[in-house]
Formats: sequence, structure tokens, C-alpha cells
Amino acid sequence: MYRPIPHELFDFLSGLKSNNDRQWFLEHKRDFIEHVQLPMIRFIEEMAGWLQENSPAYVADPRPNGGSLFRIHRDVRFSKDKSPYKTNVGCHFRHRAGRDAHAPGFYVHLSPEEIFFGGGIWMPPPPALGLIRDAIANDPDRWGAIIGDPAFIARTGGLGPAEALRRPPAGHASDERFIEHIKLKSFYSFSSASRDDVCSPAFPAMVQETFRSILPLMKFLTDVLGQEWD
Repeated sequence: MYRPIPHELFDFLSGLKSNNDRQWFLEHKRDFIEHVQLPMIRFIEEMAGWLQENSPAYVADPRPNGGSLFRIHRDVRFSKDKSPYKTNVGCHFRHRAGRDAHAPGFYVHLSPEEIFFGGGIWMPPPPALGLIRDAIANDPDRWGAIIGDPAFIARTGGLGPAEALRRPPAGHASDERFIEHIKLKSFYSFSSASRDDVCSPAFPAMVQETFRSILPLMKFLTDVLGQEWD
């Protein structure tokens, strides 16, 4: 039986935000494991069956390191901010062929300030971005059906806000259907929730409902990038 994510997860993240240093983290590592890491692993395990049934190529990997759960440690090598830890927790259900965040994926983000879940592709490299743009232009009816689907709009509000070009990309005209979407640099959609939702036994079902609403978008991205769905 699924054990809900505890409210202490948000308490820990709030404390970490106020004390983002190695000594504090080491003193509270047991709280991190008990209230953050293990509950998130249970959540990932709970999502595995749904993903296998509905989008088999997308993987729920419950390993604490190297799996679907993002590391709490920040990569500070190229950042002016040397804070060692993230003050949010997230999991990314990647395509089995994807080795980084530029592949399509389903995502869950939890922090005291912001909670959202959904999926798509964030800032893909130019070759992948070009394929997506061309696919929208070449099959506007399919794209229109995806973004106009009532369930998609009702659940997520449509495509999320993303950085975009000021002018049409090379090879595309300003009067093309969906040119404003073709100018985007990311393609994703999310729902939000409250802390009480996250800590409810119904949270996995809530996330699954959002994931279901974006399946056509995810299938489109998967097909365009030449990856398997099943």
C-alpha cells in the first residue's frame, strides 16, 4: 500500500533553504533520508506501473542514485552560486533512450514555494529542436489536435510559457500556421498542486491524470525524435 509523502519533506526543504551548508545537511541527513529520499522513492515505485502501461518506453527507476530521483547536490562548477544543495526535490521519468534532460520526459517538482508536474522537452539541442519545429509545420493538423484537446487544456492550461525566438527560424515563414509555437525553444505542459495534495494518498493518481492528458504531446515528441513509444 502506498505511503503518502509526509509534510516533513517541505519542512526539511525550508530548513535547508535557510541553512544551505554541508554541516547543517550532515546534521539532518537522517531527516533527509526518512522524510525526503525514501518517500520520493516510494512515489517513483508507485508511478512505475502506470508508466509501463501507458508509455512503456518511459522509465520509473527507484534507485536512490542514478535513477529517476534527482540528486540533492548542486553542480556548482560553473555557477557563481556555490550553495551545495538544491532546495527542491524532483524526479524525471526519462525515455529509456535518453541520457540527459534534453530527451522528452515526465517530471515532478516539489518545493515549499512551487509544486508542479507534467512533461515535455526543455531546451533541446538545435538538431532536435529543428526536427520538432519541422514536424509542427509539416503536420499542423496533428499538432492542432494535440494543443486543442479539451482534456489537455482543462488539466494543464495548454503549453507552458517558454523562451522563444523573436522571428521565425530559418526555413519557416511568418504566416505559417502555429508559427508562434514553431518559434518556441521548449515544449512542455504542467499542472500545479498544494502541499496537502502532495501529502495525500491520492497524489500519485493526480499526477497520473496530468500525465494522461499530455500523452499525445509526449507521443508527438517521441515520434519526431525517432524514439520508440512501446
